[in-house]
Amino acid sequence: MQECLVGGLPKTKKWCFCYKAPFSPIDVIEEYTRPARYVENRKPVVREPLTDCEYVEFDRGGTLESFNTDGLRSIIYTMSHIPNMKEKTLRYPGHVEYVKVLKESGFFSEESFEISRVHLSPKDFTSKILMDEWKLGEFEEELTVLRVTLKGENAKGEKEEVIYNLHDEYCTETLTSSMARTTGYTDTAVANLFFDGLFSEKGIFSSRVAR
Repeated sequence: MQECLVGGLPKTKKWCFCYKAPFSPIDVIEEYTRPARYVENRKPVVREPLTDCEYVEFDRGGTLESFNTDGLRSIIYTMSHIPNMKEKTLRYPGHVEYVKVLKESGFFSEESFEISRVHLSPKDFTSKILMDEWKLGEFEEELTVLRVTLKGENAKGEKEEVIYNLHDEYCTETLTSSMARTTGYTDTAVANLFFDGLFSEKGIFSSRVAR
């Protein structure tokens, strides 16, 4: 079994969404509207996003809420030997309820309408409004929280559970966001390994193996 809980959050919570997007709000809205795909007993399962909310405790992040989003993406196919996989997004408690109000009220609809001879969709209008509400300030501090839980049998045939926790925060010395350090920097480092011919294996490997 593989379960991934992950989220990027502002260090300072501001009512009402208690959220700032490290990337475009339109992409965040896409996470909230696209059906969430999981794998259960080797079969694909589709659930509504923003459902199955539950509180999760983190030593440094405190209490966060997790909920369904379509985060597995291509891993569903490239790691098809794993019988059970799911990924859920993390936010500060209360965020999901406010987003559900917008969604159920039609603010994420892509069906266009006309106002004063101008055609636009509720989704485009909402993303424009949320751009200011969710945009991180140039030097605003944020953090990234990740927990990956793996359950299965080890080489000895014994049941084993391994949990990886990550907590990274904005670096005030280099003015670098935690999201850049944990995603963008990792991606470019791995890409350079391939380009330089230093690594050619396929699949998922720990950083210890890649070094």
